[in-house]
Order: sequence, then structure tokens, then C-alpha cells
Amino acid sequence: MQLVACQNCHTQYDVSLILADSFACQCGEMLENKPLQAVDASIHRCGACGAQVAGEAEGCDYCGSEIVRDPRSLSLICPECFARNADASRFCTACGVAFRPQPIQVQGHELPCPACGRLMPASHVAGIGLNECPGCNGLWAPGENFDHVVSRATEARRSGGANEQTPRVRGSNPNAQRVQYRKCPECDGFMQRRNYRKSSGVIIDVCNEHGTWLDADELEQIAGFILSGGETSSVLKEEHATSAAEASAAAAMARMRIQRENRALRHDHRRGGLAGGLVGMLLEILS
Repeated sequence: MQLVACQNCHTQYDVSLILADSFACQCGEMLENKPLQAVDASIHRCGACGAQVAGEAEGCDYCGSEIVRDPRSLSLICPECFARNADASRFCTACGVAFRPQPIQVQGHELPCPACGRLMPASHVAGIGLNECPGCNGLWAPGENFDHVVSRATEARRSGGANEQTPRVRGSNPNAQRVQYRKCPECDGFMQRRNYRKSSGVIIDVCNEHGTWLDADELEQIAGFILSGGETSSVLKEEHATSAAEASAAAAMARMRIQRENRALRHDHRRGGLAGGLVGMLLEILS
């Protein structure tokens, strides 16, 4: 647990799973999410009950808990006095303040689930705002949060060991899956179905304006695909490059054709004596 305390109202927050560099306290203050610099301090209180203890006591006379003194076990830093404490401590052994972290305020609002229709409360994972359906366990990642959620899930699976890195994808051919268009929970418009990175076989639902929908197992599948070295198919990359070049060439040809037609039209109007009028001026500009 990594605690941060507001210096204005002294509310504590556990930021061990928060990715944002800063966040808002319930009093309105903006708090920085950065590691605290610990100090070595004398133990005066029991970390379990907060009662005073003797300088060399091995246990608390009041509650009987062990007084942890091994520096290797003192990983929790008091957000008020910065003294080192055991991670399971409920009170600071130096200043006696109680460790009572409050949930960080979540941005967002309740939304209907695109899959089952149940209401999804606003929540967060590792400080990333999203909506999770309590019925089908799908995830709605608003805005650009999708990339942050994928990165966090990939890191979590990577830390699980090499044997957990096998991609779990339902199949490599999205055309073999049942097509079901879902509506965006924000605008109620039908979302686009996309094959993640064009070759993963994981079909996600995307609203370009509001966010991305993931069914219950799709986030895990995407993380497995990434950890297995999955990238956009080279064939698809080549096709995309070819189509982009063809589109550019077609646009250039269209511009040349329009210029030729404009010059020819200008010439015809000049022959008809209209070059000095408004039409002629427009044709001069267009050519």
C-alpha cells in the first residue's frame, strides 16, 4: 500500500494502483501521485492498535501484537510523518496517526450496458476511469482510456510469468464469429466492429466519439495477443500501403483532370466574349 495524504484536510488515499500523475482530493485540492521519501523514526506505538509501547518492546501489552522492527518488513510510509511502518499496520508507530485511506473520486456516470442492458456504475481500475457491467462483466472504456486499460492489463499478465503469456483468442477468423452490432451507451448509435490490430481475431466495438466496448474475456485476449508478439499482419500493412498509394495517385489524377477541364472551359468562355465578366474571373481563380 502506498499512501498519500492531503495537506489541507488530511484525507488519505491509497495510490498503489493509480497511474495518473495527480488527482483531486474530496476537498478540491489537487494531490501529486509521487513516491514518498521515508525517514527512520523511533517506534513509540503499536502498529495494530495504536497504543504506546516501550522503546525496546517486542510486543504490545494492550493487544498482544508483535512490534515489527525488521527494516526489510517496513514498506508502508506514513503520509504525515514519513516514518517506515509494516505494511499491515493500522496506525503509524512513530506519530500514531491512523491509516484510513478513502476511495478516490471517480469521474463518469452510470451507463446502460451495450450487451445486456443493465446499468454500469462508474468505477476505475488502476486509476483509469471506466464502466464495468455487473451482469455480463463487460467493460466500457470512455475516450482514450482503452489504450491505458490495455497497457495495464498487459503489464499485469506480463508479471504473471511466461506461462501466462499464451494468447487466448477465440479464433483467427472474425468472419466465423456471430455478427452482432451494439449501440454506444453514450449516444445510442451503432458502434463499428473492429478486429484489434487487424489480425488478432478479437473483435471490439468502437464508437469513434465516445469510447470502446470490450466483452468479458476480450481484454484478457488482447493482452495475451500482445504478449505473444502479435502485431498487425504484414499482408494487411502492405495492402494498406498499396491502397493509400493508389488513393493518392487517384486524387492527383482527379486534380489534373479538373485543371484541364477548367482551362478548356475558360478558353471557350473567352472565345464567347465572357472572359472579362464574373464567370471569367472565377475561371481564372479556379485554374
